Amino acid sequence: MNLLNFSFKSAIWSAVFLLLIFSLLTPLSVLSIFFMMIPGVILYASLPVTSFVFHLLPVAIILVVVNPIFLLLMLILILPAIVMGNAYKKQKSALFAIMTGAGALLAEYLLLLLIGSLIFQFDLSTYIKDMVQIATEPLINSSSQVLYDFVWTPEMTEDVARQTQLMIPFALVVMSMIMAFITHVIARPILSAMGLNVPKLPPAREWQMPRSLIWYYFLALIIEVVSKQSDGSYWKMIAMNLSPLINLGFMIQAIGFFFFLSHLKKWNPVLPFFLGALVFFISPLRIVGIIDLAFPLREAISKSKR
Repeated sequence: MNLLNFSFKSAIWSAVFLLLIFSLLTPLSVLSIFFMMIPGVILYASLPVTSFVFHLLPVAIILVVVNPIFLLLMLILILPAIVMGNAYKKQKSALFAIMTGAGALLAEYLLLLLIGSLIFQFDLSTYIKDMVQIATEPLINSSSQVLYDFVWTPEMTEDVARQTQLMIPFALVVMSMIMAFITHVIARPILSAMGLNVPKLPPAREWQMPRSLIWYYFLALIIEVVSKQSDGSYWKMIAMNLSPLINLGFMIQAIGFFFFLSHLKKWNPVLPFFLGALVFFISPLRIVGIIDLAFPLREAISKSKR
């Protein structure tokens, strides 16, 4: 009886996976893309490999009948899910599962860009430029913009397109990390409810970035100075992607510090969530993360508390 219930639950997740793939052709894809790996992770982590393959066979057959391109989408989505699911099977830490899942996603993004460029002559830079021009065309053609003493020019469109192109690596890294994080947050409690022991992330108050991030920060500042004196786009691309990633690390450190302080001072549980959200909207708050990382701030506060 337990085996039948378990198989039924697995079949439900196979159906969810199928519906998520079909959703990619609808406006819902903007949201559903972030949940694509969840069914695959749950199926792989909870089933033997042979059973996992048999659960995906009906999905693959339906996708081929509808449109063979869907089968390619399924393969693209299932590979990073297998990587994360395998990490759960081997009882790896939550951080390891998230990072390997994000790494697999990022590798796939880069591989797809390479295949699209070499085989299908897909030019991502041209595509981004076209999308930016479409988005800014109403601003250029608007006659009311002069009333605000502001005129959007074609040169400004070119600059936005160029800056967007340079930020592609950062966008791919963050997208991969967000998808892997969301997958873990949703899949872990579901797998735990199914009787699987899946490690969870440490409490936010224990989040600590490596102290070497400070040195990377100084390196990013040097690269930024070099990029401003260089005419090439290579150093600019490195500076525009390295600095935001390091600042993201400082933001995570600041959020961890706020949760640590809230736990130590017995604040209202809502307050650290509020302060953590402010970190993403008020960029100077990341200085808290820099100070917490550069100096033994938490240890000093803990000692004064005693």
